[in-house]
This record gives sequence, C-alpha cells and structure tokens, in this order.
Amino acid sequence: MLTAAWLVLFSPTLLAVDFDRDIQPLLTAKCLQCHGQSEPEAGLRMTSREGAVAALESGKQAVVPGKSAESELIRRVSSPDAAERMPPKGEPLSAAQIASLREWIDGGAVWPEHWAYRPLVAFPPLPLEESRGEGLATPIDSFVLSELKSRGLTPAIAADKRTLLRRVYFDLTGLPPTPEEMAAFQSDELPDAYEKIVDRLLASPRHGERWARHWMDVVHYAETHGHDQDRPRENAWPYRDYLIRSLNRDVPYATFVQQQIAGDVLWPEDPQAIAATGLLATGPWDESSLQSIREDTIDRQIARYIDRDDILTTVVSTFLSTTVHCARCHDHKFDPIQQKDYYNLQAVFAATDKAERAYDTDPQTTARRRELLKLKESLPGLREKLDASLLTPELQAEIAGWEASVAAAKSVWQVLEAAEVKSDSQTTLTKQPDGSYLASGAMPETDTYTFIVPVKGKSLTGLKLEVLTDPSLPKQGPGRQPTNGNLHLSELVASAAPKGEPSKKTPVVLQNAKADFDQAGWTIAMAIDGNPDTAWGVDPQEGKPHQAVFEFKAPLNATGEIVLAIELKQLHGRQHTIGRPRLSFTIAALPLPLDTAALPPAIAAALASPRGERTDIHKADLAIFYLVQKYDRALAVLPPPQLVYAGTNQFKPDGSFKPADKPRTIHLLKRGDINQPLEEAQPAALAFLQQHPAKLDIEDLQQEGQRRAALARWTSDEKNALAWRSIANRVWHYHFGRGIVDTPSDFGKMGSPPTHPQLLDWLALELQTSGGSLKTLHRRIVTSSTYRQSSAHDGKNAEIDEGNKYLWRMHRSRLEAEQVHDALVQIAGSADLAMGGKSVRQFIQTPGIHVTPNVDYQNFNPDDPANYRRSVYRFVFRTLPDPFMESLDCADASQLTPARTVSVTA
Repeated sequence: MLTAAWLVLFSPTLLAVDFDRDIQPLLTAKCLQCHGQSEPEAGLRMTSREGAVAALESGKQAVVPGKSAESELIRRVSSPDAAERMPPKGEPLSAAQIASLREWIDGGAVWPEHWAYRPLVAFPPLPLEESRGEGLATPIDSFVLSELKSRGLTPAIAADKRTLLRRVYFDLTGLPPTPEEMAAFQSDELPDAYEKIVDRLLASPRHGERWARHWMDVVHYAETHGHDQDRPRENAWPYRDYLIRSLNRDVPYATFVQQQIAGDVLWPEDPQAIAATGLLATGPWDESSLQSIREDTIDRQIARYIDRDDILTTVVSTFLSTTVHCARCHDHKFDPIQQKDYYNLQAVFAATDKAERAYDTDPQTTARRRELLKLKESLPGLREKLDASLLTPELQAEIAGWEASVAAAKSVWQVLEAAEVKSDSQTTLTKQPDGSYLASGAMPETDTYTFIVPVKGKSLTGLKLEVLTDPSLPKQGPGRQPTNGNLHLSELVASAAPKGEPSKKTPVVLQNAKADFDQAGWTIAMAIDGNPDTAWGVDPQEGKPHQAVFEFKAPLNATGEIVLAIELKQLHGRQHTIGRPRLSFTIAALPLPLDTAALPPAIAAALASPRGERTDIHKADLAIFYLVQKYDRALAVLPPPQLVYAGTNQFKPDGSFKPADKPRTIHLLKRGDINQPLEEAQPAALAFLQQHPAKLDIEDLQQEGQRRAALARWTSDEKNALAWRSIANRVWHYHFGRGIVDTPSDFGKMGSPPTHPQLLDWLALELQTSGGSLKTLHRRIVTSSTYRQSSAHDGKNAEIDEGNKYLWRMHRSRLEAEQVHDALVQIAGSADLAMGGKSVRQFIQTPGIHVTPNVDYQNFNPDDPANYRRSVYRFVFRTLPDPFMESLDCADASQLTPARTVSVTA
C-alpha cells in the first residue's frame, strides 16, 4: 500500500513543486557554498528547515513558511540591485527558479529528511499484466516508463541481437562473444534464448573477474604503498582473489560487507574471511612516517590519524556512499554529520594497522594451528598448578625419552677450543663457561667474527653453529640490533691450513645446511651460497636460541694437526650481528641431524639434577620446556601460512612499527589539530539515521576485533537504508554507465539527487528479499527492456532530456582499458584464463631495488606470457601507472574511483 507521505515526497505529479526535485538541487548549487554547516554567512544555515526559518543576524527571517512575500530569501534572490542580490557570484536565479522557491515557501516550506536517509519504502511497480502493450519485460521497466511518460519522453526500440549480445558479454564478463557464440545467438529463435545466455554468463568464472575490477576501483586497490617510498606489497593479491571468488559464488551481500570489515572476527575459521579484510588496507601507507620515525613523535601520531582516515573513508564511502571524511576538521558543511561522528568511527579502527597478516588457506590447518597455539598459551600455568593429574605418567615417559635423546644428540658434538677469536670491528668477544662468546661494546653495521681453531687426530664430518640468547642482548638476542634481537648471517666461510703453514690455506666446502628456524626468504642455505647480499635471518624468533648444522663436503682429515679458520660474516647492515655464538664439531656419520634446540640455563640445571632429586620446580620447568618444543615441532610441520596485506593488529613487528595490543586512545581534535585534543572518542556509527541508532553492540571495548565486528553488523543491517541503496545504485551504474544517483559514493546534499527514487528503493528491497543475491539483481537489470534498448538518437527526446538522465535510450559507452586489453588477447587466441595467484608484472622491474623500483613499461615484451593473463591479475603500481591503461582512463589507484572518467576519443 502506497503511503500518503511517500506520495508527497516522491511523486512529481502530485505537487507542482517537489523539494527533492526542484528545491534541494537549487539550494545545493546556489546557497550552500556560503550557507552550509560551518560558520554560515549572515547566520543563515540552509542545510535544514530549522536553520532556514531561524532569525538572521539582521533580525529578519530568510524563510517565513506560508509567506514568501515576507521571506528575506525571496527579496534577496529577486533584488534588482546586483550588490545585494543572491547569490553574490555566478548567474542569478532564473524567473522559473524564483517562482519555484515562492511556491515552496507559500506551501509551508515543507523540508523532508534528505532522501538518502529515509527508510526504504516498497513502492509498487505497475502490474505487468496491465503493461504488456508497452513492451515491458520486468518491473524495472514500469518505473522507467512511468518517468518517461511524465516528461513526454518515449523509449527507444530494442537493440539488434548483435549489439545486445556484445553489450551483455562485455558487461557481465568483460570479454566479447566469439564468432561462434554470436552466430548461435543470431540463429536462435527461442523466446528465452537471451535469458539463457544471461544465466550462462552469470555462472561463468569470468563474471567475478569483471565485477571484482569494478570493486577494486571503488576501494582504490593497488599493490604498492604510494607516498615517497612506493614499496611493493607482495601479498595484496589474496584480497583481489577473495573478491573474484565471492562474486562468483554470489556470497550474500550482507556477508560480503561483514567479511571485508571484520571477517577475521566473525568467521575466524574461514580463510577467505581473513583475506577479505584486505579491504581495510587497499589505500596508501606512509612508510616514512609510520615506520621510519620514532614511535613517540607527534609526526607518528599525525600519520596514524591520517592512516585511519583512509580506512574509515574507504569503508564509509564504499558501503554507505557518505562523505564522512569531510567532518575531520569541523562538522560537515552540508550533511548532518558531526565531527564527533567522524572521530567515533576513528575509534572503531583504533588498533587497526595496514600490514601483512599470516593465515592458513586450509580450514583444517587453521583449526590445528589454533589448537596448538592455545595449548602453548596454557603452559605458563603449569608452574602454579603442577600436580599428579597434569604431570601424567605418559608425559613423564615422554620427557624421559626426550632427555635421553638430548644426551645422545649432544654427545656427538664437541665444543671447539679456539686459540683466537676476533672481530674485524671494535666488538669485544668474551668467552663464556659453556664455550660460547658473548659480544659487547661497539655495534657496527657489519662485522666478521673469526674463530682460529687448531684440530688434531680427528676426521671431522660437520660443523654446528648455535646462536644463543643472553640477558645483556636486545630482547635477549640472539642478535645485537638495538631495537630487537634479530640477526642476519650473510656468510659462513671455513678454511684450513697445516699448522705453521698459513700460505697453504684451502677452502673447506660446506653443504646440506639445516636450521631449526628459517625466516621466510632468508634460509640457512644462503649462509653458504657465496653471495654476500643474501643471509640467514631469524628476525621473528627474537628471545630464543637457534642452531644450524653444516656438513663438510668431504670428511676433514686432521690426523696431522691443522688450523681451521671459521668466519661468521654479517654484511647485511643495520647491526644485525650475532650476540652470542658457539661452534661445535662432530665426527658422527652423515647425514647430520639437528639436535634439540639449545637449552636455557634453567633447563640445563634441571636435566643435571638426578631424577629422584628433582624439585617440583624442576619438574614444571622440564614439562613446560618439553611441551613448548613438542608443540613448536607440531606447528613447524604444518603447511606454511599465506600472507595477506590487510587491516589487522596481528602482524610481525618491523622496527618501531608494532601492532597495538589494545585499541589506542582517540580524541576529537579541534579543527583536526593533533595539538588540540578535546574529549575522548568512543566507538560508534553515524548518528543521523533515525531508524538505525548509532550505538554499537560491543561487549569488550578493549578487543579491537569486536569494535569492527559491531560496525560490520551495523553497516549491513537491513534497517540501514544507505547501505542497500548504495549497492543497488553501484550495480545499476556499472550496467548503464551512470547511476540512478550520478554520484555513487556521495548520497549527501552535494551529491546528485536520484533520477528514479522509487526504482532505487525497489532495487534495494529486491536485493534484500533475494537474500542479498547480487547475481539476481544483475539478472533483473540486464533482462529488462530498459537495458535492451538501442542507443539510437531521438531529436525530440534530446530536446527534453539531452543527457538521457531518464533512460529513453541506452547510454553509449566505450570499452574500458581492461576490456580493450583482454579482448585483444582473446581475439589473438593467446588468452591465459588461469585464475588467481600472485599478480603478473606487465613491466620490467630493475632487480634488487627495495624502495620505489625502476619500472619500465615501454620495453616490456608483449609476447611475455604475463601479458596473456586477464588485466584484473596485473600488478598495480600506485605512483607508476601503466601508460597504456592510463591513456584508456583506467582508475587512478591513488584515489577512490566510484566512476571512471571518460576522456578518450576515437
């Protein structure tokens, strides 16, 4: 049943002057620049009825409801005196515009809530059975035809079959039909031939690739940081693959929204839900300010506020088509968004940073990893709760077996007795009782420790390097870098010479290197590859001892006395030097196994105590240490996790860039100035939607994820009319080249009003009714007669509606950059339709450059296999765009792009 209120608000035929259609656009264009929210001139604020009817600084009243003759607004806009006529700049109002204002005021100055903020209303389409004579195919057409009739416009004839097939193929998949597909369709006379093709295209994996690219425009997806150090993001692509997969699977839209804001919290067992949070990190990241400068600086705080601004702007613009970022320094000038709303949204993301997060692509691995980590987290409680029920006979037997294996493994190694140990810098190396050497003193950028070792009477088969921890080292070691305990061993070089004959020194070849920990990309094998630019890294394992073993290529015969020189070279820079190394030799048979990790002093003391004399503390320490090793071994055999560049607080620290263990304090900043903090902000949503309160349901404010999860639920709620109008409009925009609202990311007062408001609400409600199925929405649109129209020009229609706002014909559109590339490759028969995975670099990149790489598009070989992949899989630089794509109006990855510009001519 159509409500009277809705008829008054939306029907252009019931009122001669309609506020949404006639008055609001006029106020936006002519008044709000001077009479918006912030410090309006003359005290006149034309953003609400209350502001319009309030007394001015002069004591007069701009709008006197029911009395246009007494309204200062009418006097000023119609004044013959140019000095006082409003607006002060630009063209004066036309006689028709002034007449509309008079009629509106005389009618009571009705000022309904802005159209975008009202609840969705089920405006019924004309019954199809009454409209068959108009050639209608779907309810969509009844809305469009009604609007056309009211304006004296007539719809175009249907497009020919060739045009229609190319249109829907490019639209739904981004690729043209093959000649065989075109011929089959043109010869198919069945009444549902077109609908069958639509269903097939929607089921094609190419559909997700096409529509994911649209979404990537909206959220400014790129694979580099931007700013002055446009460093590549090697693991941004899982978010792109999530989009393609989700759109192909037709994930319900509410779920699609929630996964991208807080999928890691709401679906922790689903790897795809974790990859979805890549949305929060699609924007630029200021490496210089967020990582390279000190944590306690004002510049770091400013950078964090700016980074959160990008996150919340992406979320709110994308899902709600609202320009909340305009309220960063003051209340929004045009929309009912207070500065407080903006900072409350910042508080939602108070612990969210952009970083690489590890996750498992297999749900079973996810569950097993979580189980093992939970077991590890419970171990410290053993010390306090140790009793017979915990220290079971089975566990004691395991510990006894492990104890025996430790003794056996250690028995094959003999700690070297060096005649000399030196550093090529000013580092001091002091021998410890256990045979290790503790580094102290200077911390150079690079260093080499040389161990001179006389050996006699043995045939050596291998060498073991242990990098031990020590309380004197940063983070207890094993490295000496001041901010952490990291180390990089760039080279381990061995040589031997007969005693007293140094001129006869020969290299000792090391092989089959193994380590108990390899940092991703920095494995122990790099320590003996002869390349000083590579290294063995143990960055993520600070505070833990580690070891590596190396086999001699041939047993080193030392039956006569020889002198070994073992050089540990650290050439990587940044003071990644080893803090406490220990070397051992063995004569055991090959291959050499890694023994149990080096033992901390407390564990060594516990093992040294006879079993019958061990205290409860000894038992607890042994049990905890053994179980940690057991769980670590179980974790080590799991498949390595994938990384995704995402919004998260779960990432490995990198220098001073560290995750927040709890949400940071966010303040409302006076005029956006970090030096003028006002009240503390509390996480909340937008406050102006009366039917959808801003309060977020958060159980624990200290849990970063719960804040995002609450916002995700609020955003996707069916009561949130903004969210559902936004996505319905975006889908319509990409099908017609223009949205029902022509500003897809701005539904506010400075945005365009809807051309078909009833249709927009109908589409939004249909999307809800279908369970959030975007494919159902696509099908409704592309099977409509409105979509199937030709784009033929009509002079009479053009005189009334030159811009085709009301769709009396189909908009003409040019192929987008990706469509041009992909169509050319397909027509050439070279298309590689492999899906997913790391992005292909359709350029030449200078190797070995870590920051702002040298990217050469011009000399890239077009016959390189990378060029045959679909464009959605190309690596996207933020500051170094592809000239070919740029010339065809591809989206600028530095900006949110709700609608691409069209500047290319034939």
